Amino acid sequence: MSSWLTNPYIETVANYSVVVLSLVVFLAVFEIVTKYKNWEEISKGNLSVAMATGGKIFGIANIFRYSIEHNDTIIDMMVWGAYGFLLMLIGYFIFEFLTPRFRIDEEIQKDNRAVGLISMIISIGLSFVIGSGIG
Repeated sequence: MSSWLTNPYIETVANYSVVVLSLVVFLAVFEIVTKYKNWEEISKGNLSVAMATGGKIFGIANIFRYSIEHNDTIIDMMVWGAYGFLLMLIGYFIFEFLTPRFRIDEEIQKDNRAVGLISMIISIGLSFVIGSGIG
């Protein structure tokens, strides 16, 4: 069985499958913690929500990129990826907390593109910082 997982094609498919499933789960978590419905707003053409969601997708994928690169087993990759996601989620709450003059979620839902862009860049930036710390 272990020789099966050392095949680079099988390993790539396994990593890909785990990351896609993780993306679905983690985006569902973000859907729960935001006050708006991501895909409903995106279907209405809300560019701010699309940028914020795209930043989260990029961020999660980037965290897993580092996790795959630095871990030899799928279990380790999953644990570090989930840990990275948790840190990114905490970053989201810190961003919301540090802007007391307005509510991030409300501004993004109103299609405030400046807030959507900053949200996207924060997610992407944090993913590089989180990823660099993955062991």
